[in-house]
Amino acid sequence: MTMYQPLHSYAAWQEITISTEDWKAASPMLLATMLTQLHWIRAFEETVLDLAAAGLVHGPAHSSIGQEGGAVGSILALSAGDQINGSHRGHHQFLAKALQHVAPDGLDPRAAPTAEFEVVLQKTLAEIMGLAQGFCRGRGGSMHLRWLEAGALGTNAIVGGGVPLAAGAAWAHHHAGTDRVAVTYFGDGAINIGSVLETMNLSAAWKTPLCFFVENNRYAVSTTVEEATAEPRLSARGQAFNIPAWKVDGMDPLAVHTAMTEALAYMRSGGGPTIIEADVYRFFHQNGPFPGSAFGYRSKDEEAQWRTRDPLLRIADEMVKRHLITAEEIAALRARCKATMRRIADELTEPTESGKRQVRQDLWPRADFRDVGLRSDGTELDGVRLQEAGDYRGPTTTRKFVDAIADVLARRMETDAGIVVLGEDVHRLKGGTNGATRGLKDLFPDRVLGTPISENAFAGLGGGLAMDGRYRPIVEFMYPDFMWVAADQIFNQIGKARHMFGGDIDVPLVLRTKIAMGTGYGSQHSMDPAGIMATAPGWRIIAPATAYDYIGLMNTALLSRDPVLVIEHVDLYASAGEIPTDDLDYFIPFGRASVRRQGSKVTVLTYSAMVEKTLQAIETLGIDAEVIDLRTLDRASLDWDTISDSVRKTNSVLIVEQGARGTSYGAMLSDEIQRRLFDWLDQPVKRVTGGEASPSISKVLERAAFAGVEEVVEGLRDVLADLGSQE
Repeated sequence: MTMYQPLHSYAAWQEITISTEDWKAASPMLLATMLTQLHWIRAFEETVLDLAAAGLVHGPAHSSIGQEGGAVGSILALSAGDQINGSHRGHHQFLAKALQHVAPDGLDPRAAPTAEFEVVLQKTLAEIMGLAQGFCRGRGGSMHLRWLEAGALGTNAIVGGGVPLAAGAAWAHHHAGTDRVAVTYFGDGAINIGSVLETMNLSAAWKTPLCFFVENNRYAVSTTVEEATAEPRLSARGQAFNIPAWKVDGMDPLAVHTAMTEALAYMRSGGGPTIIEADVYRFFHQNGPFPGSAFGYRSKDEEAQWRTRDPLLRIADEMVKRHLITAEEIAALRARCKATMRRIADELTEPTESGKRQVRQDLWPRADFRDVGLRSDGTELDGVRLQEAGDYRGPTTTRKFVDAIADVLARRMETDAGIVVLGEDVHRLKGGTNGATRGLKDLFPDRVLGTPISENAFAGLGGGLAMDGRYRPIVEFMYPDFMWVAADQIFNQIGKARHMFGGDIDVPLVLRTKIAMGTGYGSQHSMDPAGIMATAPGWRIIAPATAYDYIGLMNTALLSRDPVLVIEHVDLYASAGEIPTDDLDYFIPFGRASVRRQGSKVTVLTYSAMVEKTLQAIETLGIDAEVIDLRTLDRASLDWDTISDSVRKTNSVLIVEQGARGTSYGAMLSDEIQRRLFDWLDQPVKRVTGGEASPSISKVLERAAFAGVEEVVEGLRDVLADLGSQE
């Protein structure tokens, strides 16, 4: 007979409802601060909608009107050192944290705002309008608000995109030995996205003090929560990951405060992450000044019923009952907030001849600010000891390429306690799947982190660690194809953060990965990421071809304040080369190529394992070719002096790479060469690449898909044939 044994989750899951006694016991100062914050945020959001209706907000205006209770109730439970981030609908959370920062002792609803208080309102509104005096200098707008000093790590336009970054902040707090926590705010639309669920799993496994705060406003634009999931009680997600969860009425600020207070006690005691689901309601549509009923996906009756639960009314009623404030004083607070916001808006706008208002022209960012701060200015590398292999005169040791990787990583972790290595299996298998992290777990057990198979989560956690400032993560992707799984974190988050948040946020992250063509792993494990990554301007890219160069370039990458992609190659791992016997501290800078062979007939530009294959092809033909190992591949780091000097000498260029033509790095490079050096070229730039299709599992088809020595030989013959026809 079949037997059944009921199974139960380990995680607590409960709904909180507070009583009249709880309201009576609440601190008068806490209630006064809640009421005051709620009114200021409401008046602010109404002003944003008024400006949007007048065409003075360029881009979206995602109002939080109706949802303020969840933000205020939860954030007033936090300490000054706790940090938050949020989603595209994040004005209320940002303002609650920022106002708490400038008024740490609370707010009096009868008092006029301080000058510092008004500056927060003005800079936030200016940012939403895209003006230079905004917190992100106009680059972030409504969806990207960041003020690190106040503990606001940044709101995010990608649904769920900020959640892994918050995990990085939480891990940093925990690893640094503090009791600080991070709170990541997102809506019901994000609860089912991979980045959120992956981060829940990772945070629970590592016991990071991160609160997943879900604002369940019932609609992802117009799609109801019941349409989106079979389990509309969103806090139930905690049961799958052993995360305790609280469900609470988000229209009741005090109930939210109670839930957050309990969650904080759990996290600060080392218990790990928590989930709070707050049932809230946005009074307006997804974007703009019209209600959702105007678009037909909900009724006016539904909206009217929710408006009776307005958090501003709820707390006002309770305070009046306790004789903590009068209705007249509340009306005066409302009028003061409206008048102040009207004045702030007027200061950012000016009348036109037609009588309408426009944004003040002197407040826009200058057009030449467009690319400022896209990447670090490089001053962090000033004064380092540069040393090329040809200049080194000390004793050397023959070392395999993969062992040199482990050597330099160990050396840097020894000298910098902030370096953290994370990735799949980096802590086992004698240094991961290739041995590149060999010995690191034994030397630095708490800084070598084997991760779940969840690139989106651990890449984003690394990004959050980097932005924290106390750590320099080295993230390993076992294969570069896996970057597509984590594409949002790689391209939208890590690659754009510095520029998007105003140009002055450092993102010192190193991402290691390897080209694995020829290993039989097929089309989903064999890409060369250089061509794709070169389209992301926030990233630096290095691709060393020798063990000596790897050490110098890795040292530079780990001192840089920018994210750096390090491209390795399986063909190089077992190759042996000379490295200094007792010196792993030299640097090779970004932007310096290496001429591997002098020549006068053709300039061959290549990188990584194709350097050696190119030299072999040239020896086979016995031609007079110059070979330049690019070493650094991002647009900002190309060595145009070395490239230009060579092209002016040879007047012909062949770009050699191994991977598929469709994702080829050479497409960008050839375009740049022909724009910069057209007058020096005797023929179009030629290219050697793999085929159109990605490599297959079949050994024959795989070899046909990528470039090797034979293809380089043919490419050189093509260049020489054109030269011969011109003579």
